[in-house]
Amino acid sequence: MGKLVVLKFGEGSFEQGFAVTLQIGEECDRPSTEITGKLPPSPEMPLYYSHWQSSYRHLGNRYRLHADKVQVTNVSMIQDCENTAHILRARFNTWLRAEEFRPLREKWLERLLPTEEVRVILQTENNQLQLLPWHLWDLLERYPKTEIALASPTYDRIIKPCTRNQAVNILAIVGNSQGIDTQADQALLQQCSNADISFVVEPQRKELTDHLWGKNWDILFFAGHSSSQGNGESGRIYLNQTDSLSIGELKYALKKAIENGLQLAIFNSCDGLGLARELADLQIPQMIIMREPVPDRVAQEFLKYFLAGFAGGESLYQAVRQARERLQGLEDKFPCATWLPVICQNPAQKPPTWEELRCANTEEIPNLSASLQRRFNVPLFSSLAIATLVCGMRFLGLLQSGELKAFDLMMRSRPDEGIDSRLLIVTIDDNDLATQRQNGESFKGISLSDRSLNKLLAKLEQYDPRAIGLDIYRDFPAEEQDLTTRLQQTENLIGVCKGSDRTANTKGIEPPPEIPKERVGFSDFVLDSDGVLRRHFLFMNQEAASLCSASHALSMQLVFRYLLPLKIKPQFTLQGNLQLGNNVFSTLKSRAGGYQGIDPNGQILLNYRSSKQIAEQVTLTQFLYSPVNPGAIKDKVVLIGVVAKGDFRDTWSTPYGASLDKQMPGVLVQAHMVSQILSNVLDKRPLLQVWSLWVEVIWIWGWSLVGGILAWQWRSLPLLALAVGVTSGVLYLLCFGLLILGAWVPFVPSALSLVATVGLMSFHNSKIKT
Repeated sequence: MGKLVVLKFGEGSFEQGFAVTLQIGEECDRPSTEITGKLPPSPEMPLYYSHWQSSYRHLGNRYRLHADKVQVTNVSMIQDCENTAHILRARFNTWLRAEEFRPLREKWLERLLPTEEVRVILQTENNQLQLLPWHLWDLLERYPKTEIALASPTYDRIIKPCTRNQAVNILAIVGNSQGIDTQADQALLQQCSNADISFVVEPQRKELTDHLWGKNWDILFFAGHSSSQGNGESGRIYLNQTDSLSIGELKYALKKAIENGLQLAIFNSCDGLGLARELADLQIPQMIIMREPVPDRVAQEFLKYFLAGFAGGESLYQAVRQARERLQGLEDKFPCATWLPVICQNPAQKPPTWEELRCANTEEIPNLSASLQRRFNVPLFSSLAIATLVCGMRFLGLLQSGELKAFDLMMRSRPDEGIDSRLLIVTIDDNDLATQRQNGESFKGISLSDRSLNKLLAKLEQYDPRAIGLDIYRDFPAEEQDLTTRLQQTENLIGVCKGSDRTANTKGIEPPPEIPKERVGFSDFVLDSDGVLRRHFLFMNQEAASLCSASHALSMQLVFRYLLPLKIKPQFTLQGNLQLGNNVFSTLKSRAGGYQGIDPNGQILLNYRSSKQIAEQVTLTQFLYSPVNPGAIKDKVVLIGVVAKGDFRDTWSTPYGASLDKQMPGVLVQAHMVSQILSNVLDKRPLLQVWSLWVEVIWIWGWSLVGGILAWQWRSLPLLALAVGVTSGVLYLLCFGLLILGAWVPFVPSALSLVATVGLMSFHNSKIKT
């Protein structure tokens, strides 16, 4: 289901500014978001439109305005029109980027996704506001499935009669066609499938009113000459060589047609805003008009593209947008052709599809019998009761342990994604420790001696890695001057420190003294209550007394360094979320997915890449004393860390295992974290996300209802048990598939609701039998 956006303009003027209200919600539902703002005064804006309008109308491109002599358009006129159009567009968007209007713009960007289909309704009484080219708003151009319509602030809904039509009934009025080719319009209409078209060619007034009264029309179409009068307050259509009519002169016939189910009026003629304003007073559901005089060729092409899309299954708004944008191919000869088509909408009505028009008035389905309704009430209310109980248990954290175990099971079951070729890991295992001891090297309480570290950095430097992460604590100065200089001057080297934590009585660990603060990241991990690492720290505010002042994690510092040559720099959104390029990393909330009441600051879920090998690995000894493939290092992220299982053990419980032999070394966890961010930014690999609270509640209740329906349908316990087993399997596969796609959805609460509702309904059924 798409989204509905309403922009309401209150009292105001271009000299004083306008009060604006933005409402956002789902189609056919009350708005879920509302915010007010203001557009500042812009007295020059109507003048910019007037300049463009004047240059446009001077083109004289065989308009359907009246049957005047056709002018010849020259190149200078076209250039003048394009110049004034460019100025109007630039000034218009500058106005809409005003600081007073910024909160509405940001709320739009926060609530709407570019992939969503969005209907935008602009409600205002101000004629000059309606004239402006709202389709050129730069915000709208970010949303390819969005189209804007004009509407009056006052409206009513017309209740349609329940009669059945086998086809879309179209009344096509062909008016005065002097100087234009209306035969093309007629031919295009005749190509429509599932349509019953009645043509009225250059009718007299009585003939037209008789047709409007005589049948239940779905679409009213007009082709010919038309114009607006009285500053856009009214309009006229030219029926034949001698007669013209205002909408007011057709008021009663049109009102009857609307009451009989007329859904859409299309005026493929000039200057239609006056016609739209008068028709809106009659509460017609939808109209498509041309805002300015329309060239004959443009009118024909728009109708062709619109009918192809609308009759082909596109929504009304999408069909109009696609048809309007396809007119761009004509703008070398007919400048601003894409500006002309406009939807005018009754906000109380939802635009129908072509198929809904064809069957819009089908008879209502008879109500279920009272006894059947009463029987269905039992599973309905049982499912509500069970879902409420399960959600309450979940809120209290009683299901968290089970949900985390189910999450781990699904993570282990995912297909292996292979290694990340952007990473290389230099590991220090038990043999490397033994080799250093045999060489007489001093450890000083860590796993890598000064001598070996100096050799390692010197050799890495020869092959130009993009970033080096030293995942080993060094809170003491180097003894060798050469190493001191190398640590200070290796610009792509990132060191680590550990933050303090009063709650765990941890003082923290200082970073290497030679490495500048801007090249240090913290190595802190956050464990769940069962000791398993499932979350990824991106950034944190260190305690005032912490020995570690780094605000970003080691993994993020390496990511920043890797992305720097690609001109992707970190920034933060207004909501405090990290953004890299177009990718926003929304941090967790205290209640997210299976988590209840956690401290989520600066954290996202860790989407592990592989249970086997995250990246190419080489031991310290192999790297120092064997030939090196330059391609394995150049422009890579190199991580240096311990995988030894004896001394200096640094392993962590993950979804892949908690026992000592299955725990993952910290340097490999860091590699997963680096890979997660880089793969999201550069490869569009999804992060793990959770649904909003209410979506999860509806999901859980939905499976509870499924359980109620199963028990309502099958009374035989063996059949019911089989149905529950199959349904539970389907539920697991759905949750597993969604996890692969990047969404952690509730499995344990849903399965519990399903089974509990089946049990409650079975108990109820057994009581009825006895």
